[in-house]
Amino acid sequence: MIRAAVLPAVGAPLEITGIELPEPGPGQVRIRLAAAGVCHSDLSLSNGTMRVPVPAVLGHEGAGTVVSVGEGVTHVAPGDGVVLNWAPSCGACHPCSLGEVWLCVNALNGAANVHARAADGRALHPGLNVAAFAEETVVAAPCVLPVPEGVPLTDAALLGCAVLTGWGAVHHAARVRQGETVAVFGVGGVGLATLQAARIAGASTIVAVDVSPEKEELARAAGATEYVVASETTAREIRKLTGGHGVDVAVECVGRAVTIRTAWESTRRGGRTTVIGIGGKDQQVTFNALEIFHWGRTLAGCVYGNSDPAVDLPVIAGHIRDGRFDLGALVTERITLDGIPGAFDAMLAGKGGRALVVF
Repeated sequence: MIRAAVLPAVGAPLEITGIELPEPGPGQVRIRLAAAGVCHSDLSLSNGTMRVPVPAVLGHEGAGTVVSVGEGVTHVAPGDGVVLNWAPSCGACHPCSLGEVWLCVNALNGAANVHARAADGRALHPGLNVAAFAEETVVAAPCVLPVPEGVPLTDAALLGCAVLTGWGAVHHAARVRQGETVAVFGVGGVGLATLQAARIAGASTIVAVDVSPEKEELARAAGATEYVVASETTAREIRKLTGGHGVDVAVECVGRAVTIRTAWESTRRGGRTTVIGIGGKDQQVTFNALEIFHWGRTLAGCVYGNSDPAVDLPVIAGHIRDGRFDLGALVTERITLDGIPGAFDAMLAGKGGRALVVF
């Protein structure tokens, strides 16, 4: 038996309880978790914004040590440090054939599998494939990548979602160029990673936007040159900070209709808005035909940072080793498994950056 955070049903409170985890079968890896980040996507799974089979062990951003491997697994061995990849690409579907591995149509097939058993015998599913809110987990081999050299194992958990998403939004989706101006909406874990990525990309003015005035220090430490407390005048304030034009690029990390619309309005004529945030179906964003023509702006979604983890992790690791990217700066609270419900409450209240479960 190991301890895990189980979602018994959509909308139900998490249960921190014992589960029975099987040994790895062919093509599987068993991992002892070192740490797992508490991401807003986990909250979206719990409240039904994103649908997965339940009951489920949540958690998709993690890192740990390989305990054992099943038949046919050769790229990792017991004792290796690994990062969990919650969206492994199949390499065979249409998006994968185009090189767009972040859009793999089969990436989340594993979420329907039986992952473990509750003490009462109930079958448990693996949330977003990897079930990282647990002392140990068993995952498919494509869901693990070796921890890059020089990256501490505990902090490496953040690479599995927040960092890849923020990095990729800047460098792949928005393609921020040296000297461009950037606004980042939402200063949580992903937003803080996005700010650091914009700084590394050479952005000149970097505006951080959040509902909480208390996050200004966090944002500036990550690279923000300006801080705006979200209000009805946010777009106007951002245009004022950029010579009346608006920013070249806005990155939305919240997933709310009003924030997406404000991010779009904050960009210059011809500007680019990239949406990272995952919103519900009820969040309807509207535009009229004339303004779309007149402003010439683009609005694009971004899945997992449009990243290929196998390619991007070594690049990001180089920036970490050289001191340009600070993983620890994303973390505002280190907790145990029992602290996850409280971390969910903090996210709902808009408090803090990333909470990190340390085992």
